[in-house]
Amino acid sequence: MKTIGTYLAIFGAGSIILYFFEMQFKLLMWIDSWGETTGWAIRIGMIVVGIVLFFIGKNKQQDEAPEEASE
Repeated sequence: MKTIGTYLAIFGAGSIILYFFEMQFKLLMWIDSWGETTGWAIRIGMIVVGIVLFFIGKNKQQDEAPEEASE
């Protein structure tokens, strides 16, 4: 989940940056078809969900890591 969250947040942030240059990822061209406000909500939602997935994946990865025995 950590990797998916990272990609989702990167695509959301990249979509915001490209929006100001009047460009868009081909994969995300559908975002503005429902209006500008909805497009912004989807972009921000992608970033938020991506960050949440990143931290959930990070916590699960730490929980699953074997603890080293102290000597």
